[in-house]
Amino acid sequence: MPPEKSAYALARYSRSPDSIAKSLEWVRSHDERAFLESYYFQYGHASIADLGHAIFCFEGISELAAIEIEDEPLWDGQAKSSRYQDFSRAGVVVPSEIAGTDAAGLYNAAARGLIDAYLDIHQKVLDHLIECNARPEAMKPEPYRRTMAARAFDVARYLLFLGIPTNIGQVTSIRTLEKQMRRLAVSPYREVREIREEMAEACAAPPACAWDQATAQEPLAPTLARHADPDVYSEQARLRVAAWAAQNFSCPPMPAETSVDLVRPSDTVDEIVATLLYPVTHRPFRAIYEQVSGWSAARKREVMDGALAGRPGRDELLREFRSGYAFVFDIVTDIGAYRDLHRHRRCQQVRQEFTDKLGVEIPATIREAGLERVYHQALEKARQARESLGSPRAAEYLLPFATRMRFLYKMDFAEAEYIARVRSGVKGHFAYREVAWRMREKMLEVAPELGRLMEATPPWIEDALKR
Repeated sequence: MPPEKSAYALARYSRSPDSIAKSLEWVRSHDERAFLESYYFQYGHASIADLGHAIFCFEGISELAAIEIEDEPLWDGQAKSSRYQDFSRAGVVVPSEIAGTDAAGLYNAAARGLIDAYLDIHQKVLDHLIECNARPEAMKPEPYRRTMAARAFDVARYLLFLGIPTNIGQVTSIRTLEKQMRRLAVSPYREVREIREEMAEACAAPPACAWDQATAQEPLAPTLARHADPDVYSEQARLRVAAWAAQNFSCPPMPAETSVDLVRPSDTVDEIVATLLYPVTHRPFRAIYEQVSGWSAARKREVMDGALAGRPGRDELLREFRSGYAFVFDIVTDIGAYRDLHRHRRCQQVRQEFTDKLGVEIPATIREAGLERVYHQALEKARQARESLGSPRAAEYLLPFATRMRFLYKMDFAEAEYIARVRSGVKGHFAYREVAWRMREKMLEVAPELGRLMEATPPWIEDALKR
């Protein structure tokens, strides 16, 4: 059934003594749009929209847009894997901000340079891995070759960049879909705003790939298409906090970078204020939290009031207000590892803006294979191109996956244990294995009685033939 019809049927089912069969017959002869207009959009019975689900597939979008699309807590989906596919074949996404300008030529040349280096390094790393890891007699040549190629892509992907095309398939309730569309409508990236417009058009039209003739003629979610207005409140709230921080907040110089820091906030107000400031700075969470802890109550209220001003009655609080989690991990890692870790939903994630100020990661295999010069040359050319584009947003599309970034992970103990155990396994990518291991090590330092319950595989235990 189309998602709006199933939402109507199940909502009626919960509100009448009829069987589901009778409720379905009722829906066949009544207009679900009038029901949703009244009960969902006017009266605010939001849970009704959890009862209908839609599948969306996004094709040929940038990795940057993929991150924006996936940044939804109640989200189920998967993106194209950088381990099992050659990303050099799909071309590049030119940012809408510079499309059709002279800067687009500079961008394309820099992108081509990164892709050429990606292919070159993949082949050389593959040769190196085959030389270092002989095929066991029990392993057939083809699975062995695929495994080695996947391990080589783990290294080569550091030269992929946010403008490389990818695909996403997602399944969400139409309630989550509405939130997603409202959020994407105020994205700072033009490509993402254009994707949101296409989503609205898709909601108003029959599905592109219908399972049968019955669903081929029904619009997917026409009521949602009319009502998913831009989330202006959240956009303006974050801009107000950023403006306040620019005028009033100064933080001591950043300490030496650590990949994982574990903070256990003792005050909820301080945690909320620090979290509101975190995405509009490039400072560690611990440094922000410690400074905020010394402020007066009035100064803290200035930040929170700025984030709450103009909030419509039915709009949720910003995610920065989601507080009280026992374990707050401040993580610095490469963009590629972030893409993998971003999938975890049983937590709260807050990301700082993309920047090249935190440097780049250099995989150990690059050094072992003698490829440092090629690697750094490619990254340096991309950096020079970013500085010449004249558009800060377009420049972000040329940030390689090697670029280090900072994000906040708030969770309970069960989720910390799960991530440390699952993500540290030998089948995983070495970058997020390192993060998962350090999360466990930090837990041992901060809460040893809990840390001892966490199983994790040390990153120095490797098995290149497993995947």
